[in-house]
Amino acid sequence: MDKQKPGLSDAYAVQTPADSKRLYGDWASTYDQDFAARQGYLLPGLTAKAFAAAGGMGPVLDAGAGTGLCGQALQLLGVGPIDATDLSAAMLAEALRKDVYRDVIEADLLEGIPVPRNSYRGVVSSGTFTHGHLGPEVLPALLRVAAPDAWFALSVNARFYKKAGFAEAFDRLLRGQWIKGLTLPELCIYGPGASGAHKDDTALIALFQKV
Repeated sequence: MDKQKPGLSDAYAVQTPADSKRLYGDWASTYDQDFAARQGYLLPGLTAKAFAAAGGMGPVLDAGAGTGLCGQALQLLGVGPIDATDLSAAMLAEALRKDVYRDVIEADLLEGIPVPRNSYRGVVSSGTFTHGHLGPEVLPALLRVAAPDAWFALSVNARFYKKAGFAEAFDRLLRGQWIKGLTLPELCIYGPGASGAHKDDTALIALFQKV
């Protein structure tokens, strides 16, 4: 019997970084076709467009880059150079094949990103802040590698935003004058042809600048 292909329900069920590595190691080679194309996955492109429209520019860090769909969208918008970081070496290998990244960095965002402070003028993330994945605890690590006035465009699953405490985290960052200009447009994650229990899910795109 063939092994069942990974899917979104599996992604939402992961509990540890080791779970994520196993899942995305299995999913990497089929992710773009079996998931992104089939479900009309809009979020990477919408995140990239929001970043560019806000005035975001490179060098950009694509955090939780996966197979590179957001980086590919950024390149099409003329934004670069772009570096990618992800927990999964298998997903980064797929991202490299798209030939849009200057560099790829295998890293667990919970442990920080091994680059100098103030390395990037922009940070994007699409699909990383969702059920079973990372929460607002990694925001300080992303802010550390961003230069003053760097633009951020971070997609957060709308239900996870409330559950994980993002509102409180952003409020603390605003009150502490770490970030400024926060807006939260809400967008559909998938196209009209999507199917399954999560086909109508939405995401908030957290747009802001580092102070």
